[in-house]
Order: sequence, then C-alpha cells, then structure tokens
Amino acid sequence: MTGTFPDVSLSTERLVLRPFEEPDVEAFAEMMNDELVTAWTSVPQPYTEADARHWITDLAPAERTEGRGIVFAVTEFLTQRLVGVVHLKNTDWRVRSSEMAYVIAPWARGEGYASEAALAAAQWLFHDQKFERLELRTAADNTASQQVAQKIGCISEGVLRGAWIARSRADNGEWTDVRTDLIVWSLLPEDLEGVGDQLTGGFTSFDDWN
Repeated sequence: MTGTFPDVSLSTERLVLRPFEEPDVEAFAEMMNDELVTAWTSVPQPYTEADARHWITDLAPAERTEGRGIVFAVTEFLTQRLVGVVHLKNTDWRVRSSEMAYVIAPWARGEGYASEAALAAAQWLFHDQKFERLELRTAADNTASQQVAQKIGCISEGVLRGAWIARSRADNGEWTDVRTDLIVWSLLPEDLEGVGDQLTGGFTSFDDWN
C-alpha cells in the first residue's frame, strides 16, 4: 500500500514551506556547506552547486512522486530568503508513519524557525494527511536538533547504539568520520495538543503549488 503526498505549500506566521525551485540552487548549496550541516548529516562535502541542482531538480521531487515522502524548502515570508529544509522521508503508508529531518541555514538559527517549520509540517501530516506517527532521529550530541524535537512535543523513545556516522573536523581542516548513537523521538497526534499555542501559530495549506 503506497501513496503520494499532494504537491502543496504550507505557510505559517513567518514562513512558507514550498517545493524547491531552480533559483534556490545557490542559497541551498551555501547552506549545505555549513560546518554544522557537514558534521551532523551525510551530505557530500564540499557540497557543490551541481549537488544542489541534482537535489532540487531530481532527488527532492522524486521523494514525493515515488511515494517516499515530501521535501519542503522553508523560506522567510517577508524576504523569501531560504531558511532551511524540512524533509518527510521513509514514509510507511500502511502504518501512516513518516520520519522528519530538518536543516536550518546558519543566518536563520536562534529565531525559532526550525520549531515553527517542523510543527507546521507535523500538523499538516496529522490533520490534512491523517497520519498517526512521526519519527525523528537525532545524533546523540546534536543538542540543537534535540531541542527542536522537544519544543514540538516529541517523546524520546530510546537510543540506537552506534547507528550513525557523524563528522568531525581535525585541526588540519580535514573531516573524519565518527560513529555515534542516534536518539529516536516520536510524535503522535495527541502530543500536539497545546503545543501549537506555545509556538507561533498554525499552518495554512495551498494545493497545487506552482
């Protein structure tokens, strides 16, 4: 049993979550070359504009059309600047469950944008798409990502030991792989009750984004 998510855009008080577009290439490449993104994700390093273009034109749209999930470019409502990305992936249509990952650009950190975008995606997944479970996995030392999970109401379920390869930069500038644990978090529809009131607003969905 598989399905596909609709091609939608979501908006919150400060953000728009929409499909990636060709003009996002430069800003996306810059964001993905940030040291924290390199440390905690598995993206190529260095992350070139060719990598960004491949993601935007091929890989991200295929996540939706092939039923694995959906990728949202997160932008500032007022400036249209690229704030980050929210990715729903590893979707199980029978269980009505999906996994969320997010990245926020260095300039946009500390503004609560990650929580606002993650909450909007979670509310849409539960309310509009009638899903029953959302999962997040954060590297054991990635405290910023863990704070986002806690802010949107996630419950920590346990530790996957030695389940991730993070990267650490040596004194000579070289990146080395470091094996680390993953913390598994879950969010169920009932966990969201009251959370949206503490954070910035809810979401509005626009179908057939183009």
